Amino acid sequence: MKSNSNGSNRFRVLFFVMCAIGCYILGTALTVMLPPERDYWVAVSKQFTRTNIKLPANRGNLLACDGQLLAGSVPEYRLYMDYVVIDKDSAARVKAQEWRDSAFKEDLDSMATGLARIFPDKSEKWFRERLLKGKKAGSHAWRIYPKHASYIQLQECRELPLLRETSLKGGFYYEPIIQRKKPYGALASRTLGDLLRDSSGSAKCGLELSFDSILRGTPGIGHRTKVRNQRVSFVDVEPQDGHDLLTTIDVNIQDVADKALRKKLKEPDVNGEVGIAIVMEVATGDVKAIVNLTRGSNGEYYEVKNNAVSDLMEPGSTFKTASIMVGLEDGTIKKTDRVDCTGGIYQMHGRFMKDHNWRKGGYGSLTVSEILEQSSNIGVSRLIDQAYHDNPQKYVDGLRREGVGIPLDLPFVGKGEPKVPRPNDPKRYWSKTDLPWMSIGYVTMLPPISTLTFYNAIANGGKMVKPRFVTAELSNGKVVRNFPTEVIKESICSKQTLNDIQEILEKVVSKGLGRKAGNGGKYFKVSGKTGTAQIASSGGRGYHSGVTRYMVSFCGYYPSDAPKYSTLVCIVKSGLPASGGGQCGPVFSEISQYVMSKGIFRSPKDAADSTSLFVPMMGAGSKEDAHMLTRQIGLSPDSISIQSADSVSLNKMPDVTGMGARTALYALRERGLQVTLKGRGRVTDQSKEAGTPVKRGEQVQLTLEWSD
Repeated sequence: MKSNSNGSNRFRVLFFVMCAIGCYILGTALTVMLPPERDYWVAVSKQFTRTNIKLPANRGNLLACDGQLLAGSVPEYRLYMDYVVIDKDSAARVKAQEWRDSAFKEDLDSMATGLARIFPDKSEKWFRERLLKGKKAGSHAWRIYPKHASYIQLQECRELPLLRETSLKGGFYYEPIIQRKKPYGALASRTLGDLLRDSSGSAKCGLELSFDSILRGTPGIGHRTKVRNQRVSFVDVEPQDGHDLLTTIDVNIQDVADKALRKKLKEPDVNGEVGIAIVMEVATGDVKAIVNLTRGSNGEYYEVKNNAVSDLMEPGSTFKTASIMVGLEDGTIKKTDRVDCTGGIYQMHGRFMKDHNWRKGGYGSLTVSEILEQSSNIGVSRLIDQAYHDNPQKYVDGLRREGVGIPLDLPFVGKGEPKVPRPNDPKRYWSKTDLPWMSIGYVTMLPPISTLTFYNAIANGGKMVKPRFVTAELSNGKVVRNFPTEVIKESICSKQTLNDIQEILEKVVSKGLGRKAGNGGKYFKVSGKTGTAQIASSGGRGYHSGVTRYMVSFCGYYPSDAPKYSTLVCIVKSGLPASGGGQCGPVFSEISQYVMSKGIFRSPKDAADSTSLFVPMMGAGSKEDAHMLTRQIGLSPDSISIQSADSVSLNKMPDVTGMGARTALYALRERGLQVTLKGRGRVTDQSKEAGTPVKRGEQVQLTLEWSD
């Protein structure tokens, strides 16, 4: 009985203890809920808790065609200082505040010196005054640096006196901000696009804006408060990260096109205002490179505007191809027709039409092919005016049948829409001179990429495809959606017309004004058309007020027998000389030679047929490397004659002319020579004559150029 009584007593005691604890907890809760305790904690909560905070999702990346990062999000940080301690215990608060104030006063100079070293755009004096101003204001969230800090800069800040302490003790804290970065700088910058420079991070232009719904993801919701000695973020709704986009841009082709165009724009006889270069894959319409350069006030060139897509220009002589195609397709023009281009000047409906060589007496009689080869204004305009003078609408309908003037619906805000006037348009007066001048590339307004799309269709067997900038949407590296090639027109003309125009465009480069766009037939054939157009002054002042401005261009494709790529080069400049073939042709040639050397478009197996054996041509270089390559493709090294850089004694200068830079460097460095390179392409000159004695460490300069 006594044992049971002791057990009951223990349970009673435990029960009363639990009740007492419960009453204490309930009383404390009620105390906190009622004034004045409630007022204190509400004040603390307001100071340290932020609710309904938008949690940004990680923005998806823009990737090059091979997966390299073109634009990605990286964290940066806003730096803050909290000068005021808040603590329920007044004695503890006073003690902590005294320590923070004392440490601030003692470490102020060290902090200012360290911050000026980490952020050299601001002086030590500036940081000292900035920190003192925040102290005087008694701020809880004082920005100690107006810009964003990188992760490395943040870590360096956390090593400084006072800033190395915990946020509760020292008052230093930070807020992460996601920023957009482009590892390749300005390459294709306007096409990729940008984000607004504010806290919203909204897309501003380019692919960033066009595909913003895919890239930005879905933001989450959370709140932030201070727990013990640190600020803690709580996630209420998880953000959904954006997806990546695989673009069509090839970084290497983009880089070569940018450098080649930039170099040409800076030449004294060019001094271009705007330069555009686009490289497109024929079969798919994939834009492998798109360069938009505008001259700044300092003479340098920058990606300011997506001119290739947005600028409406009179295309000039590149439009003549479309005009001749309309006549060939309608049967009003035959390839064998001849036109009297007179002495280079011909009056058409009260206005004088001139050829570029009118001061030299003109061309006289030309065939249709020769008219395009020499880009005769008189020849094209007379052919079109004679055929369509009584029915100009039929000519305009023929252009549209070819796809000229069809909106491309590209994924860019601010894209230019083609303007091809119609004779029956009640809003526009159609004059007798419109047809002949329209036939040579005036009156009509096209964005440069529309011109390239037309020539790409000629290269693509008549099939016109829409320029493509994005091929796939990715999530965690896996394809969730493909963006297939879109066909605009299955055929822009008949097979016969296509064959005729392809033959003529090849002659433009091999025989006509476009020779500088080719490579002399040494490596592959090029087809295309030159273009030169005067630009009308703004305000309706015409073409001849002030300094005459020109738009020169070359548009074509390569290799002619099996086109893989099409390319447009366009330059806007003031004054003479102005030549599409002479000024844009060399840029086209440099780009095309790089593209063709970069990819392998014909394997030994593809080149072989039942009656021939494909044997690659070997240039000068390392004999061992050449033997290794021939064995890899299944050929005997003995069956090929190889010019070897190793055939010269190692103490004599070898002949490296004709070699590529890599092979020449191999041959010279093997002899211990110090080599400097000037230019790009193949070696055309060497500072030390072949066969002369050399010593290790001797300097040798090689001059490299692309072959014409």
